[in-house]
Amino acid sequence: MQKACSTHGSLVPLALRIPAGIIFMAHGAQKLFGWFGGYGLEGTGQWLASIGLEPGYLMALAAGSAEFFGGIALLIGLLIRPAALALAVTMLVAIFSVHVANGLFMSNNGYEFALSLLAITVSLAISGAGRASLDRYLTRQVQ
Repeated sequence: MQKACSTHGSLVPLALRIPAGIIFMAHGAQKLFGWFGGYGLEGTGQWLASIGLEPGYLMALAAGSAEFFGGIALLIGLLIRPAALALAVTMLVAIFSVHVANGLFMSNNGYEFALSLLAITVSLAISGAGRASLDRYLTRQVQ
C-alpha cells in the first residue's frame, strides 16, 4: 500500500489530475448510468459488441467503472498509480479498437483525444498524485 500511494511533494500532478478526473468521470457516467447523453450499460454494451469487443455488457462495465471510479480517484488523489494504470489500459483499448483506423484528428473520430488522456495517465502513474492528494496524506500518516 505504501508503494502504491508514494508520491513526491510537487503540485504539478494536480494540474493533470483535476481536468482528467472530470473528463474520465463524465465519460464513465455516460457508460454506466446514461448520464450526460450517454447510453448506459445496455446501449454501450451493444455498441461495444457490434465492434467486436465481447462480451459487450462486461466490457462496458469494465470501461465505465475504470473511467468513473478512476476519475474519482484522480480528483481526490487516492491510489493514483493503480487508477492511472487502469485508465491508461482503457485508453489503449479505445485507441486501437475504435480510433486508430480514423487517423489522428478528433474531427474524424481519430485518436488524438484518447492519446492525450493516455499521456496524462502515464505521467500520473510515474509521478504519483503529488502534494495535494490523499495519497500524500496517507503516506505521511504511516511514516
